[in-house]
Amino acid sequence: MVNYLIRLIICAVFVYFSPQYLSNIHVASVTTALLAAFLMSVLNTFVKPILNILAFPITLITLGLFSLVINIVIVYLCAYLVDGFSVEGILQPLLFGISLSILNSLVGFFQD
Repeated sequence: MVNYLIRLIICAVFVYFSPQYLSNIHVASVTTALLAAFLMSVLNTFVKPILNILAFPITLITLGLFSLVINIVIVYLCAYLVDGFSVEGILQPLLFGISLSILNSLVGFFQD
């Protein structure tokens, strides 16, 4: 539980400061960043595996590149569900999702 809270706080800090580097992402407050980080973890835990299973044939045909589209869909879904967190464009949410995934992997590597 403590490991999850540490990961959530680190991801919330990333979500809060990401608009400084990614221009098409907007976060209204620290509370919004914390809520967006929590919702992203829930979406990545429950919704993303279902989307990966449903999109497996397309992912196989595109040699895995369609998984990037699924990552963008998860970011847009989070932006739709959280007031004060907005995303525009295609490249910025892609970079946001990839950066957040890399950050989660690094944090998980050091926690274990």
